[in-house]
Amino acid sequence: MSEQKHPSKAKATAQPVLDVPYRDVHELLYPEGEQRQPMRGFRDDYVDIVHYIVRCTHDIWEGGDVGLIYSHYSHNARVHTPEGMIYGRDKVAENTLQNRAAFPNLRAFADDVIWSGDEETGFYSSHRVYDIAQHTGHSVYGPPTGRWMRHYTIADCLVLENRIVEEWLVSDNLAIMQGLGLDPHAYARRLAERDADAGFAPRDSFGDVDHHRGQEPPPLEPDELGTVEPETLMRRSLHEIWNWRMLGQLEHYYAPNLVCYTTGNRILYGRGDYRHNLLALLAALPDALLLVDHAASVPNGETGYRVAVRWTLLGTHTGPGWYGAPTGKRVRLMGVTHSEIRDNRVVREWLMYDEIALLKQLEWPS
Repeated sequence: MSEQKHPSKAKATAQPVLDVPYRDVHELLYPEGEQRQPMRGFRDDYVDIVHYIVRCTHDIWEGGDVGLIYSHYSHNARVHTPEGMIYGRDKVAENTLQNRAAFPNLRAFADDVIWSGDEETGFYSSHRVYDIAQHTGHSVYGPPTGRWMRHYTIADCLVLENRIVEEWLVSDNLAIMQGLGLDPHAYARRLAERDADAGFAPRDSFGDVDHHRGQEPPPLEPDELGTVEPETLMRRSLHEIWNWRMLGQLEHYYAPNLVCYTTGNRILYGRGDYRHNLLALLAALPDALLLVDHAASVPNGETGYRVAVRWTLLGTHTGPGWYGAPTGKRVRLMGVTHSEIRDNRVVREWLMYDEIALLKQLEWPS
């Protein structure tokens, strides 16, 4: 795959910014040439924002240089997870050490980095990683099982002058549970009881989910589809399909041979599988409302784009499904979607959210 220039870059560069898909790890870690975009305050050996994200992730997680967190995260960095916020780089370093001790042979494969921004306002990156590791150390999951886990993680980072100042982290923890042979419901219940006993308050929600106002339907989005901007295309499709429940629009926005990678290491093939997966979630949370928090895109060939969308889903658990009998509890779910678009249709998608964090909210002691 050829490298592409990012459409929002204001300044020309001698070489285009690195493109991750189908590129060997050596090319990503040790690219030739000088800086490819203005990067005030960054280390001189980082050629662009993609190289920065891939290289520092590799050095911290596989190279063993956990201490790089102190030069690559701000002292008061905020890391948002589906369970809540981690504050400060000391806590980031602590969590990294514990994870490395639990999975010492971890391999974190860089699948993609979708980015936007510049040196003035900060770079925003959405980094998709596929982790493979054996559970040979003590961890929050319990004593070593010797079993292997495989799962996706997507980390959205706001980076300014070589430091991550804010991060949004979504991992497929359901896949980890399944890999380690643990019961997801029992584990989520244990987490909820632990935090409740420690005095933490549940994630309370107030007021109705603003899916619609009174008896009126959900509000319409501005009709901007004619611009065919990739971010607009994804925002509009998510609103129509998720919020308006216009599942027939899947035929308009998604290719018939769509491949979607989602939680629990499931692979959905075609619109029928995708529709069934969506229906199961909406049936359990009938008033669900999806809000787009951030979107970015990079070109992908002559007629395509890769788009990263971070979103929040609000809903009330009043329907049946895999999550168990309806509890009537309000939930909030953070997720990230990476979509590969060709000729204005999604052909591949990575739909990631943390179902263990969702179960924990439902299992919280009443």
